[in-house]
Formats: sequence, structure tokens, C-alpha cells
Amino acid sequence: MASLDVVIVSYECRALLERCLASLERHPFTRGEMRVHVVDNASSDGTAELVERRFPQVRVHRLAHNVGFSVANNEVLRVADGDLVLLLNPDTEMTAGALDALSLTLEAQPDIGMLGCRLERDDGSFDHAAKRSFPTPLSALAHFVGVGRHARTGRLAQYRAPELDEYASGDVDAVNGAFMLVRREALDDVGLLDEDYWLYMEDLDWCFRFHQRSWRVWYEGSVTVVHVKAGTSGRHRRLRQNIAFHRGMARFYRKFYAGSNPLLDGAVFCGIGAKLAVAVTRSAIARARA
Repeated sequence: MASLDVVIVSYECRALLERCLASLERHPFTRGEMRVHVVDNASSDGTAELVERRFPQVRVHRLAHNVGFSVANNEVLRVADGDLVLLLNPDTEMTAGALDALSLTLEAQPDIGMLGCRLERDDGSFDHAAKRSFPTPLSALAHFVGVGRHARTGRLAQYRAPELDEYASGDVDAVNGAFMLVRREALDDVGLLDEDYWLYMEDLDWCFRFHQRSWRVWYEGSVTVVHVKAGTSGRHRRLRQNIAFHRGMARFYRKFYAGSNPLLDGAVFCGIGAKLAVAVTRSAIARARA
């Protein structure tokens, strides 16, 4: 028998969170004890009150302000003592048998430190971010200009891990932060999420560090969980989100890749800055039209 701590970070997403928690009620972890934690980043929409009233078995951690994804998750990761820990986005919905099946995969392969599953959008399409390769300057550029999103193989498509079919299972560079099932032993070895990321890229950073400590990261395509893509962040990023996304890109590159070629480093950071300017402009226009 194993024990599982589920950690859900919420911010202004009352309706989505209610659906997520209701799905956990319908499809719980049955191979041991399951404890569900909601860390609320000072929502003003009554999220915490809803959870306390509608789901009294869930432990609510109220934060004084929006500290971001990493800090909020670490609030629970520091003290959770379950054999397994699941980082789960509030815009997900659990499916029948998913948690039990995935825990059995970890049990059968003790060198897997982190596991993700097939994420399906609410329209039934596959969320390609469920399995990813670590970005390179070339693959990131191809992805953001759209070329890599349509390439099926080759260096331009590396960001989306195309070598593994969505229903297949196997080792990957990274899985998506919307659903990350982690072995406690591996968490203790690798450490917590990097709190210098406010939002975005912290999942890739964590996966990278799992590999550095020789823990496998596994994608299990036989199990599907629903993911309402951008359900919590919105379709068009706000200014703070855009800054956080691009700052996260810069931090990831600086932390793991930079230093060997100053010219390349300068080009990458200039490129990130230029992309930020374009993204902010596009988001502002899109939000104004909406």
C-alpha cells in the first residue's frame, strides 16, 4: 500500500478547481491513503471558501499573496510525507483508474523518479506539451515561429518529443507541470522546485534536475487525464505572465546551457527579449479585441 499527496495550486479559478476536485472524488487513488492539498494564491473569487465548504476533506493552504507556482507547491512539498506526490493543475480532470495505474508503473520500475501521462484537451485533441524534449535554441525558435509545431521529425521538432507516439510509453526529457507524479525518494534526492521561477519553465527545470540525478522521467500514454489548456492562465497572457514566461526561458538557458559560447549566449538572450516584445504586443492587441 502506498500513500499519495495531491498538490493543487489555485488562483482565481473557482469553477475549474471545483471540477478538478469533483473528479478526484469520483476517481480517487484506491491503493492507499490519498491526501489532497489546495494551495490558494490569495484568490479573490471565493476559491478557498468553496473548497472548505464543498470539499471538507481537502486541506486548504491560504497564502497572503500570489507567490507563483513553485513557491506555492513547495509549501506542501516540504512537509508532505506520502510515498508519492502529484502536482496537479486545477484545470485538469481525473479519469477512472488513472492514479492507480500510474502508481503501479512507478512500483514496477523503481528507477523512474517522475511520471506524466497523456493529456487530452477538453475538445478531445492531444496536448502535445504532455511530453517534451529539452529546448535547444534551434528547436525553441522553430517552435515559437510555428515551424516546429508541424514538423514530425528532426531537430526542428525536438521540443515536442515527436519520436514517441501519444499513446505509447517510454522515457522522455520532460513531462508537463499540469500532471507530475513524483516518487518521494526521488524528490528528496533532487530537491524542491526552483523558486526563482514565478510561473512557467519550472517543470522543465525540475525534469532536467531529475535527469542530472539519474532518475528517469517517464511518459505513460496508456493513461489519459483531461487538461483544459490555458484554463487558469487565460488564452492571452497578461503582462506579468508574459514577463514571467520569458524570464523563465532566460533563467533555464542561463542555468543549464550558457557559458561555453558568449556570442550564442548573447544571441539567445537578445532573441528572448525580442520575443517578449512581440508577445506583449500581440497579447495586448488580442485582449483589446476580445
